[in-house]
Amino acid sequence: MTDTARTTDWSAWQHSWDRQQEWYMPDREERFRVMLDMVEATVGPEPRVLDLACGTGSITDRLLQRFPNATSTGVDLDPALLTIAEGHFAGDDRVTFVTADLKDPAWTRALPHESYDAVLTATALHWLYSEPLAALYGQLAGIVREGGVFMNADHMIDETTPRINAAERARRHARMDAAKAEGVLDWADWWALAAKDPLLAEPTARRFEIYGEHADGDAPSAGWHADTLRAAGFGEARPVWCSPSDTMVLALR
Repeated sequence: MTDTARTTDWSAWQHSWDRQQEWYMPDREERFRVMLDMVEATVGPEPRVLDLACGTGSITDRLLQRFPNATSTGVDLDPALLTIAEGHFAGDDRVTFVTADLKDPAWTRALPHESYDAVLTATALHWLYSEPLAALYGQLAGIVREGGVFMNADHMIDETTPRINAAERARRHARMDAAKAEGVLDWADWWALAAKDPLLAEPTARRFEIYGEHADGDAPSAGWHADTLRAAGFGEARPVWCSPSDTMVLALR
């Protein structure tokens, strides 16, 4: 092991990612709390979880803190964020990570289990357009066990309320601008730091080859998500949490 590897603090990188994301979503911890409340309510305190588009493993981190007997499979395509996740959870046999592209129809073959009690994701699937997202929901209906749960907390835009949307966005961006002036890292700043880290530089370069600056996608309404999940094979689906900008939809198999 190199000197750099011995001194790299992967947990610090994971924490740094969380802080950067909170600049965009100050209620991020609240959505995670409600997500885990609903996991416990639907499938109990020892779930087998699929952390979908896991990034650095933020959901898995909170899952295992709250439910020590849970297990998690994190799946993502981003080599830099997966490097951080694997470093942060190194030695924890409750956690497995898989590299896979959710737009690949065969991505589920890479998973270590055929079914999961809960599939959880946050602020990630808006990188997909509606058509591939609907196809993904169909695949998830096949791997969430009967009685299991899927939750997606993300940007879900209601196009029928343009004035409310504009007011919320203006207020949110004013807060973000004030925090930025005080030195908070934004998305671009964070990735610039990652590109300078000796162990993250190469996976960060590969990450930008895969995605570019930001992946394409859209953010359909919460109603669209609930309707599409029911059409995909889930028995029930509805929002269980929302903020002025985001919504969490829960689907029960």
